[in-house]
Parts: sequence; structure tokens; C-alpha cells
Amino acid sequence: MARIKYYYDTESCKYERVKVSTWDIVLNALGFLSLSLILAVIIFYVYNINFKSPVVTQLEKENEEKDFYYKIFFEELDEMSNMMSSLQERDDNVYRVIFEAEPIPSTIRNAGVGGVNRYKELLDKGLEREDLILEGHQRIDKLKKQMYIQTKSYDELMEMAANKDKFFKSIPAIQPVSNKELKRLSSGFGMRIHPILKVRRLHPGVDFAAPKGTPIYATGDGIVKKVTSSLGGYGKQVEIDHGFNYVTKYAHMSAFNVKKGQKVKRGECIGYVGNSGRSTAPHLHYEVHKDGKKINPVHYFSKDLNPTEYEEILRLSSIENQALGSF
Repeated sequence: MARIKYYYDTESCKYERVKVSTWDIVLNALGFLSLSLILAVIIFYVYNINFKSPVVTQLEKENEEKDFYYKIFFEELDEMSNMMSSLQERDDNVYRVIFEAEPIPSTIRNAGVGGVNRYKELLDKGLEREDLILEGHQRIDKLKKQMYIQTKSYDELMEMAANKDKFFKSIPAIQPVSNKELKRLSSGFGMRIHPILKVRRLHPGVDFAAPKGTPIYATGDGIVKKVTSSLGGYGKQVEIDHGFNYVTKYAHMSAFNVKKGQKVKRGECIGYVGNSGRSTAPHLHYEVHKDGKKINPVHYFSKDLNPTEYEEILRLSSIENQALGSF
């Protein structure tokens, strides 16, 4: 029940009842409501600062979890990138060096995977952390491309490894005739006196003086490329294609032990020493061709010689004398 208020009237010397108008009541009510609203807002604000709602708490927890897993995700991406860089470095500086292969250009290894348009569908979704998601996709795509290039490189190295064994068997690495005492090498590679013309000319091979009928051996695995005979020049001769751009020639032979197109192994007898063609004495003229150029065969006599014997062969081959046959 509302209190009744009185005031003292000095004229009548009596207490008179206070008359409250409707407007006063309205104003009082509005003031009370305003004050209540202000207090409510203050209380709500203070509460929100100090006490979070379950929804806000849940959202904050989800954001913290997302940030945590984003961090782990990008740390793992960094680790994968480092591992890939290590594989690339080992590939270029170890494996490809061993197999004498050119390193893969960095412009190919580290090339991008396309512009932002590649991820247009992803960007059109208006995601909250668009920057992180885009960066993650770009790095994953780059790693996938690097992994693809690396697997192709390993495929190439595997093929090279398989060919390396074939290469070592095919390279002309022994002397073409038995020469245990190192006395049969009579003329080396380089400028020599022509036996017929008596002038200095480039001798494109080495001569081994040996009795007629001495076996001649293939110096590496290969396929017989030529088996020809002529009255002059190199006389009876055989050419073997060893692959890998190596070809060997055996000239002034007396007889053949192979046919054109036949596969031969290193150390297999392909014919016999003779005196055919323009020759002054029974001997074998032996040449090694690499990439179409005639090179010093002595540099390849490594398979059947120890270091001391190899030094002696080098010394003998360097003596400038007269060759035994036409060249």
C-alpha cells in the first residue's frame, strides 16, 4: 500500500495531504524504469566481462583447438618440406654424381603449381581462416609436385644403376692380346713414323707385335659391328660396338673368329694376329673410339694391370718410334 504524504500549510496551520498528479506518477515510473534499465545494462556488462556464457566458452574452446591443430599441421608441413629438401640434396650431390647424371634444375624442383585461380572454388566459400587454408593447400600441392619429380628421378637412377653394371662390362678395359711381360706393345698412340711413307703422322691406336695366330680378345662386351677384309690399309679387321658411344677396332688380322652381328663378351677370342693389309710385320693394330673420336687406348688398360705395370705401359707407349702397319 502506497504511503500517504502530508505537508504543513502555514496559512491554515494544518497538515494537508499531498496531492499526486497522474503526470508525477508517470515521471516517477519512467525514472524508476530508466534507472532499472541502466543498472541492468551495467550488471549485464560486468557479468559478461567476468562470466562467459556457455556458447562463448564453447566457441573459444573450438577456436583454441583449431589454432592448436593448425600449428601442428604447419609444423608437420615444415618437417615434410625439410625432409624433401634433404632428399633432393642427396639426390643431386650423391646419387646423380655417382651415376654421372646432371642434377635436376632448381627451377623445375621448386616450380609453383599455379595461381590463386587454382583455388577459386575454395575461396568462393568465404571461409573464416581463408589465408591459412589457402597457404596449406598451396604447400601441400607443391610437396606433391616435388614428390612426383623425386620419384621420377629415382626411376631414372634405378635405370642408370642397371645400366652401370652393363657399362662396366662393356667399356674396353683390357689389352686385346696376352701381354704379361709388357713386351708386345711396340708403338703407342700419337705422332709416329709411318712405316710406308716414312713421315710423322698421327697414329690413332696402339700396335702389339705378336706371332701370327696369336689370339685377339674383345676388350669389352659388345656386338660385332664390322668384319671386313682388304688387300691394303688395315687388311682383315673387326669393329665391335660396345654401346655407351664406345667402339673398338682390331686390324691386320690373319683370321676371324666372329661374324657381323654376333654378341661377344670381354676376353672372348674374336680372331688372330696377322700381317694383312699394309703391314711390315705380324702385329695387331688396336683403336678405341669414344663419341666418334679416336682416343688413346692405353688409358683403358686398367682391368688387367697393376699400378706399376700401368706406369710401364704408359712409358712404352710414349716412345716415339715407327709403327708396324698402315694407319
